[in-house]
Amino acid sequence: MSIPGMRRAAVGLTALAVAALGAVATTPEQADARPKPVDVTLLALNDFHGNLEPPSGSSGTIAGQTAGGVEYLATHLAELRAAAKKQNTITVAAGDLIGASPLLSAAFHDEPTIEALSMAGLDYASVGNHEFDEGAAELLRIQNGGCHPVDGCADGTPYRGAGFQYLSANAFKTATGKPLMAPYAIHKVQGVKVGFIGMTLEGTPQIVSQQGVAGLTFADEAETANRYARELRRKGVETIVVLLHEGGAQAATGGINDCVGMTGPIVDIANRMDPSIDVVVSGHTHQAYNCNINGKLVTSASSFGRLVTDIDLKIDRRSGDVLSAAANNVVVTRDVAKDPKQTALIDRYKTVLGPVADRQVGETTTAITKTQETLFGTTVGESPLGNLIADAQLAATDDEQNAVAAFMNPGGVRADLNAGPVTYEEAFTVQPFANNLVTLDLTGAQLYCVLEQQFVTGRVLYPSSTVGYVVDPAGTTGTAADPCAGTRVVRGSLTIGGTTVDTAATYRVTVNNFLAGGGDGFSALTAGTNLVTGQIDLDAFVAYLTAQSPVSAPTLDRIRTTAEVPAA
Repeated sequence: MSIPGMRRAAVGLTALAVAALGAVATTPEQADARPKPVDVTLLALNDFHGNLEPPSGSSGTIAGQTAGGVEYLATHLAELRAAAKKQNTITVAAGDLIGASPLLSAAFHDEPTIEALSMAGLDYASVGNHEFDEGAAELLRIQNGGCHPVDGCADGTPYRGAGFQYLSANAFKTATGKPLMAPYAIHKVQGVKVGFIGMTLEGTPQIVSQQGVAGLTFADEAETANRYARELRRKGVETIVVLLHEGGAQAATGGINDCVGMTGPIVDIANRMDPSIDVVVSGHTHQAYNCNINGKLVTSASSFGRLVTDIDLKIDRRSGDVLSAAANNVVVTRDVAKDPKQTALIDRYKTVLGPVADRQVGETTTAITKTQETLFGTTVGESPLGNLIADAQLAATDDEQNAVAAFMNPGGVRADLNAGPVTYEEAFTVQPFANNLVTLDLTGAQLYCVLEQQFVTGRVLYPSSTVGYVVDPAGTTGTAADPCAGTRVVRGSLTIGGTTVDTAATYRVTVNNFLAGGGDGFSALTAGTNLVTGQIDLDAFVAYLTAQSPVSAPTLDRIRTTAEVPAA
């Protein structure tokens, strides 16, 4: 706890305590004789997502500066360690270091990212939802090393595993009830113990493919943190840090070191955490903030290695309690020297990757962004790039599977497309998950239910150009148990190919396998029948870019509101 006296409720002075007061220093000389606090620096990041090279476009800027790239990140980390006492510095991360990665990392199952972050001095990291993208067995391989069971050691060298420890306190093997990986770690600094508990969000099964979380059960974040905090204290640990892949967001007016109007799951989780927990390094939302919630320092370093959170702790040498905690989000600027070891790593993997990455697959007339339009005052509407991907998925299945509509999930669109030639690597960065397309039968009534579920989940699907419908801002939202009860989508407004949808008729609809399995909370899609699995979504996207080039940004007119389309 930040102030030792706050850890327990105050009680009356006993005779022993009164006697002990005589030992309290009463002169400056006596006060100076007290042991000085131990200074500990935590350097934290989150949501790196394999961005070894500097991200492009808006993903490569923050706080008005270009930022990111592991060559620069490693240099900044080294400089921050040098500014502090190197031996008192611990480098940590809050999940999603891998997964949804650019081609340079993903083509090698993210081994390059693990090697780069190990070389950069990472000590501990929590798992995030994307650590489970390829399943528990692959995550254990990433930690422990060994060649991929299918692709082998693609770069021709052995993969030795992570040089840091992944922590996974709330992901349990369903069969045994035991944690998949170590739930916590204890790190000693000048005799003082610092405990780290690592967790992903409890909702990981809802945002990862079912194959990725097979055989696992995920527990409540606060309850898990409190459980292991008690265990750490029984082991004499009084400084406790939680590395949590869950977060929140502050108001748009807040800067990278502010905490303005903080909302999101992290607020409730921090409020339910035991007072013995001092610091929460969070992530998942790709936001930057620097907060005090319920007496705890709560931080996030945005995403893609653009920030490092520099956390300074003063710890009482005798009690092990945190006396003070302060943080500063530092921009990973590109005006420093590149770390030569990281440059060599990038060059080695780029050489192995060969000409595949640079192959031109299409061309755009203008930049096509993933930015969503505002719907109901919230940025949850259509996206030019999302609409384009939905069109590509329909084009890949209209003749093949008689699909008449397609829908794309917003979380699957990971980067913008710049104007001009589009390379395979750029297309891959937009769609890195290698999901299969699935075409299935839905009745018109089920389609309405899927669209109503958007407002329960808070995620609006990107529709293909064949789809149009009207949303009523004054309509009611369904419930998780009964999303079909919602009235946000105006009945009779849904059209496919310009024809009004008949609730009793059946329609062939294409989505990716993540959505077909109920991903992102779209359980209504699991009611689909006659499922046929098709090609990889990236292949469909690349084929569309090639066939339709030069490609322009689609207009955002597929979802309209009653303000735009007055009732008849």
